[in-house]
Amino acid sequence: MRQVVMGLEESRIREVANEGLGRDDVLKFWFGESDEATPEFVREAAMASLQAGDTFYAHNLGLVELRQAIAVYTETLHPGQGATHWLPRLAVTSGGVNGLMLASQALVNAGDEVVVVTPAWPNLVAQPLIMGARVVRVPLKVVQSGPRAGAWVLDMTALLAAITPATRMLVLNAPNNPTGWTLDREQQATILDHCRQTGTWILADEVYERLYFAGDTDNGAASSFLDVADPDDRLIVAHSFSKSFLMTGWRLGWLVMPQELTHAMGKLIEFNTSCAPVFIQRAALAAIQRGDDITPALVAHLQVCRDTLVPLLRETPGVTLAEPRGGMYAFFRLDGHDDCLDTAKRLVREAGVGLAPGSAFGAESAGWLRWCFASRDPQRLVQGVERLRAWLARAPGASTGL
Repeated sequence: MRQVVMGLEESRIREVANEGLGRDDVLKFWFGESDEATPEFVREAAMASLQAGDTFYAHNLGLVELRQAIAVYTETLHPGQGATHWLPRLAVTSGGVNGLMLASQALVNAGDEVVVVTPAWPNLVAQPLIMGARVVRVPLKVVQSGPRAGAWVLDMTALLAAITPATRMLVLNAPNNPTGWTLDREQQATILDHCRQTGTWILADEVYERLYFAGDTDNGAASSFLDVADPDDRLIVAHSFSKSFLMTGWRLGWLVMPQELTHAMGKLIEFNTSCAPVFIQRAALAAIQRGDDITPALVAHLQVCRDTLVPLLRETPGVTLAEPRGGMYAFFRLDGHDDCLDTAKRLVREAGVGLAPGSAFGAESAGWLRWCFASRDPQRLVQGVERLRAWLARAPGASTGL
């Protein structure tokens, strides 16, 4: 076994979740998914495909019909090029995580330098490491005081200084998991221009693009590198059906890339998974064609959930957090509870509340906790805060005043 693989850390989120195995009394907010099932019409499309006998191989890059629908969808969010412009730049992947891994396989050689903006979903750091890269972490900074206390912000000077001609790839995720941090278009243009000068590839994880609450863009989605990039820029953007279409368990995503990379990506897909299952692609086709029946209502509901949870947490003595602009997570600190992994395990055992430890996303966020607020019933969030407050009132090291 390769040493780098042996050295990979196991998921600390699953380590916490294991504390609650077999317990029905735990309110589970640890994983990054809604507790709402995939819409019925999407499930019916998959069943119809199976009944029709769609159990054979497909094109490495995905069904033509699905790629055409993704091209139309992309043009709707990022207009000006035309859907035919996007079609030859698309590859359907077996999940967003598979797409991100494919990008690393396509671009990163052993010994290459890869810069990652952190804290981040751990796969974004692990994947370049698996390829033998040297990873340079550029941490977001935390606003320490004032009305934005707990907000995570990008030190643009530090990021640009870290990206040099020796940097093969820059990896960033915005809207960000776990912090809710987002990039604006001016920042994206500045980063892209700098990477053009250094010859650095950008791998942008934009799976939370539609889960955006600030409302300061033309299309209601977060700003995308696709809005500022030229077709031949060294840019790969990863997307997924998981979050915006309530399809986490289906494992389907897609990549947008320069056209000259698409054929090679198809070859890589052949050596990884050959293709995504046809019946899942048929379900995704139904989802994206009727996306207006899913995503706007989902985003509106998530905003209700965010606006239910965040004020309650802010009113809890000892809690520091900022309102997330995107994503589906509240990211916060508890005074007096700096060992977030131990705290998360205790909350499961002693309070029946399941949260993700911030250390799962890097050393930069040790001491923080992530709460997924994608709950079908916002009252579960209220109940969770009540349990948290009761636990803080009796837990050693808790802040006083409750």
